[in-house]
Amino acid sequence: MNNDYPLNTLNQLRPLLIGFRKANGLTQKDLSERLGVTQQTYSRLEANPASASIERLFKVFSILGVKISFSSATTSS
Repeated sequence: MNNDYPLNTLNQLRPLLIGFRKANGLTQKDLSERLGVTQQTYSRLEANPASASIERLFKVFSILGVKISFSSATTSS
């Protein structure tokens, strides 16, 4: 099944990260081990993902099996 989750604000990152992590049956500890960081470090990232680098977020989403895509928000008249 292909679901799209538009990201319109940075505030939407946190619930997306938590939702995808839980949907994969992973704890913060599980994900932190796969990411190569401490659970505390991952917890901080998940609490405030807007402060994380795009590289780190890309790696997290890759681990979670989430594909990132971009599209133009403008429509032609």
